[in-house]
Amino acid sequence: MQVKIINRSNHPLPAYATALSAGMDLRANLTEPITLQPLQRCLVPTGLYIALPPGYEAQVRPRSGLALKKGITVLNSPGTVDADYRGEICVILVNLSSESFVIEDGERIAQMVIASHVQAEWHEVETLDETERGTGGFGHTGKK
Repeated sequence: MQVKIINRSNHPLPAYATALSAGMDLRANLTEPITLQPLQRCLVPTGLYIALPPGYEAQVRPRSGLALKKGITVLNSPGTVDADYRGEICVILVNLSSESFVIEDGERIAQMVIASHVQAEWHEVETLDETERGTGGFGHTGKK
């Protein structure tokens, strides 16, 4: 699939790290570093603008290494970039660690996955069909 992209950063386009990667790393596009204090959040620009085809979205997700090693994650994970959005892709990061974290220009801050989706058409009814699970949720199955 080809996706139109404008790159207003000084960094290379996002790319898949391996042949079977689902996500591409997004890099911070900064004029100066951002210090993210514990429990602080910020909006980090990437300098990227995309035009996805109808029926697709871009999901912005945390990078597992950054989350594990530094406690940095994407606050609204996954963030959604809709096919009709034409603004800059930005990432809402939050510092869940007890130490400050400095985001440098060009740092890999998140990953982006392009995924297809469908739009639901509601059919309002009075009852739903019965299932074995029923209304059980939130850990109702216990430990197995």
